[in-house]
Amino acid sequence: MRRIQIFDTTLRDGEQSPGIALQPGEKAEIARALEQLGVDVIEAGFAASSPGDFDGIAAVADAVGRTTVASLARTTGEDIDAALAALAGARRKRIHVFIATSALHMERKLGMTPEAVLERVSWAVAYAAERAADVEFSAEDATRSDRGFLAEVCSAAVAAGATVVNLPDTVGYAAPTEYASLFTEMQERCPELAGVALSVHCHNDLGLAVANSLAGVSAGATQVECTVNGIGERAGNASLEEVVMAMRVRPDVIDGETGVDPFLIRDASALVGELTGYAISPNKPIVGANAFAHEAGIHQDGMLKDARTYQIIDPTELGASMTLPLGKHSGRHAFARACVQAGRELDRAQVDAAFKRFKKLADLGVPVSLDDVFQEVRA
Repeated sequence: MRRIQIFDTTLRDGEQSPGIALQPGEKAEIARALEQLGVDVIEAGFAASSPGDFDGIAAVADAVGRTTVASLARTTGEDIDAALAALAGARRKRIHVFIATSALHMERKLGMTPEAVLERVSWAVAYAAERAADVEFSAEDATRSDRGFLAEVCSAAVAAGATVVNLPDTVGYAAPTEYASLFTEMQERCPELAGVALSVHCHNDLGLAVANSLAGVSAGATQVECTVNGIGERAGNASLEEVVMAMRVRPDVIDGETGVDPFLIRDASALVGELTGYAISPNKPIVGANAFAHEAGIHQDGMLKDARTYQIIDPTELGASMTLPLGKHSGRHAFARACVQAGRELDRAQVDAAFKRFKKLADLGVPVSLDDVFQEVRA
């Protein structure tokens, strides 16, 4: 089984979600939780973007020990120098250099020719590699880039000293088969990539970030860039918890394992939700309140007979538990079980009568408790 590195960018790309502005101490607190969780790299911010981000990166660098700390930088000396200064206290540091490579971005955003971009890649990666042992290069908007030109860029980055090459789906444009083919083709066109780590970085604009990330892994990537709770620009990034658990549940189809401890995922998720102010949707996979809740009667009956009928993840791995909430779709079996757990010893006829009262109340569309059911009898 291949070891897949988890590059957590909650504190950089995740913080770019509208309304999030983490203070240095908050970044350090999340970073300590991420290190305990077992991520390999923490991208702590974009040092040149603001004094606050610089201080946040420095706080993370001081807060963690064994985990690599990264700072994003454009292909300028000023950005790279700022990243190095912010990372001065890190035991292990990475400079993450990026520039756009799609025709649209080069022409309309950068105002640069492909030749000028290629020169800038070579210069900036070499500049960073002279000052740091670990340099990642990202080809922004790789999935909308000309593949021939992208291969030239990858080759130039490796030749200049990049240790990681990232091919991001910056705007969430790709489909899984397309993204996998990009990685396959780049490795064929640029054999030098065999000597570096290959990374995926996917956005969720079409709801495909996790699927694309796993497709990239299946096509040879050895690092996944993701965020806790899937926060990030626009519709967010690939969700760390979903990527990690997909690999854990489906090793038969995904050749990869991570160093993340699943038991700590929900704690990290709750911390990020609290400090960012971004609430976790109840139906969010892995960490949502309903992730292991089964209300439908058929499902509840199956779960009571064998949890494998409707549950592919053992919630105890995540420090969670299966629940059978009572609602309008609940079945008699689960209702009877709830009565027993509540200490109500009923014969079959009493259960049948109580269950009818419960269904009548549940159809009103308001939450119903057992007390409500049996209070109706007393009334």
